Amino acid sequence: MNNLEMSRRALLKALLALGLSSATAGNLLNAAVQNKIFKKIPSSAESIPVIGLGTSRTFDALGDEELLIQLKKVLHIFFDKQGTLIDSSPMYGGAEAVIGKLLKQVDNDQNLFAATKVWTYGKQSGVIQMEQSRQLWAIKRFDLMQIHNLRDWEVHYETLKKMKAEGKIRYIGVTTSHGRFHDELEVLLENLPFDFVQLSYNIDNRDVEKRLLPIALDKGIAVIVNRPYQRGDLFGHVRGKALPGWASEIDVTSWGQFFLKFIVSHPAVTCAIPATTRVKHLLDNMAAQFGHLPDSQMRNEMIRYFKSV
Repeated sequence: MNNLEMSRRALLKALLALGLSSATAGNLLNAAVQNKIFKKIPSSAESIPVIGLGTSRTFDALGDEELLIQLKKVLHIFFDKQGTLIDSSPMYGGAEAVIGKLLKQVDNDQNLFAATKVWTYGKQSGVIQMEQSRQLWAIKRFDLMQIHNLRDWEVHYETLKKMKAEGKIRYIGVTTSHGRFHDELEVLLENLPFDFVQLSYNIDNRDVEKRLLPIALDKGIAVIVNRPYQRGDLFGHVRGKALPGWASEIDVTSWGQFFLKFIVSHPAVTCAIPATTRVKHLLDNMAAQFGHLPDSQMRNEMIRYFKSV
């Protein structure tokens, strides 16, 4: 059963619990699902929502009880809003331990799509680190394991191929958030059958449109986008500026949604992973996975408007 089917079942159960008839619940379910934006993972045709949850610089909260309470609310609402993909890494301090701690405290994480990374040198170190991550998350297996910033990729790629063949992970990926790795990443994507690639992309940083996104589209590699707000810089650029009047045509009511819908409307992009510690921001992010996406003409207009404000 894929995540879409599981999400439909969870939502139908919730609607029926409200006392709605099966027919009414079914009609509401169909309307909700039709309005939600999914993208397919090319290597399997499994569908996932276009907005996930990043944990860099946000979930490193061990020992901060106030922040942990806040993050628990974020996680619960993320799943309530039919979110699935959560991305982390051993690089993010205590983030993986926090994820595992909070997953035990929420009761609506049935559709979790667990994604993390291997970030070390050496085969055995990689195996040990990935098992530590699995134990920290307290899950049976990861859906996606990624080679973080191409670190020791030749060694880890062979390990991940074996793990996938044995059913220990479902998908193999590779990541970068640095332009200096783009040339090397291009060679990898051209020559190895990765299921996923994760990279940085936003309306003000479109370098990956030149080569990496076209390659991913051509090779059938799913794309996860990190740093969708350029670590908040995009909001600084538009502070005090009004959205264009035509934003309503793509069901956008905030600058955050504007930025996210630009990203996930690219044909090669599968999912964006904004990170936040605040429920208000999470709700705004999740709203970007509903409604209409801009077409190529609208995307160009979005770029022109962003540059003009």
